[in-house]
Amino acid sequence: MSDGGAHLVAVSRVFEVRETDRPGYLTGIDKRPVPGPAAVGQLGVEGDEQVDRVNHGGPDKAVYAYASEDLARWSGELGRDLGPGMFGENLTTAGVDVTGAVIGERWAVGDGGLLLEVTMPRTPCYKFAHKMGERRWIKRFSAAGAPGAYLRVLQPGPAAAGDRIEVRDRPAHGVSVGAIFGDPQPEAMAALQRAEADGQVRLGQPVRDLITFVLDRAAGSA
Repeated sequence: MSDGGAHLVAVSRVFEVRETDRPGYLTGIDKRPVPGPAAVGQLGVEGDEQVDRVNHGGPDKAVYAYASEDLARWSGELGRDLGPGMFGENLTTAGVDVTGAVIGERWAVGDGGLLLEVTMPRTPCYKFAHKMGERRWIKRFSAAGAPGAYLRVLQPGPAAAGDRIEVRDRPAHGVSVGAIFGDPQPEAMAALQRAEADGQVRLGQPVRDLITFVLDRAAGSA
C-alpha cells in the first residue's frame, strides 16, 4: 500500500460500451474503478475494452494513465467533480509527473511484478469530447498541455488502488510526454529518433510517424 509517495489512486476499466450522438459510433470510454486488484496483461486491464482498435488499445496503448492532480485542476476549472476514470484512464495516479514522464520511462507498480513503459501522450478525440459535454473540449484539453500517457506492459501483474509506483528506469534522451504533445519541436523529435537508433527506447508507430512529419516539415521550411 502507499506510504504517501507516488501511488495508484484507482484502477479502472470499461463499465459499459455506449453509443454516441452519431449513429453507429460506439465508445468504451466509460471507465470506472474496480473494487480490488485487477490483472494487467499485454493488452491492458483485464475486462477492459476498446471499441476503436485502430486508434485505441493494442500493445503500445495498453494502459492509459492520468494524474489525479490534473483531474483536480480540471474539476476546479469546470466546476464539477471529476472522479477516477472520468477521462477514460485505466490508472489514476498521485505523486507522478505524468506529463513530465520521459518516453521509454519504466514504472514498477505494486509488489506483484507489474512493469509498465511510457510510450506516448493521449490524443483527444471526438468520443472524449462527447463524454465530457464541454464546449470546445478538444481544443481546451490540448491547450492545457496535460494529456496523460499511454503505457505498454513489459511484465504482466496485478494493480490496485494504493499500489506504489516506482520509476525504475528513465532514458537519457530526456524527451517527455509533454514535449511531443501539442507543438513538438524538431530538436525533440530528432533526439527521440537518435535514441531509438541507439537502442535507448522502442517507439510506438504513432510516435515514429510524428517524428517523420515534424522533421519533414522542418526540412521543408528551412
